[in-house]
Amino acid sequence: MAVPKKRTGHSAQGKRRSNWKATKPTLTKCPNCGQPVLAHTVCTACGTYKGKPVRLKDQTAAAAAEVKETKKPRKSTKKAKAEAPEKEAPKAEEAVVEEAKAEEVKEETSEEKAE
Repeated sequence: MAVPKKRTGHSAQGKRRSNWKATKPTLTKCPNCGQPVLAHTVCTACGTYKGKPVRLKDQTAAAAAEVKETKKPRKSTKKAKAEAPEKEAPKAEEAVVEEAKAEEVKEETSEEKAE
């Protein structure tokens, strides 16, 4: 293993490290809330990264909103079964009205035949 023959002095060490400096971190604006954020990190104010929610709570809320938009109504549900008699009731009323009209037409035709 290599071992230096003599110890390095303070001035030589300082000259070598003269370009070894700390730099300011680059800040960017959050696309969601506009707060300054370190590059390539999650926004601490709103919890998004590249415009998408990262926190588990926000992800579930966003996923639920997407599901509601894309969700198709099911064919058989308890609500649909409960609403089905209500939908059939107007049909029954329409049938009664049609029968009454048919009876009126029969009466008119029977009156015409009697004359």
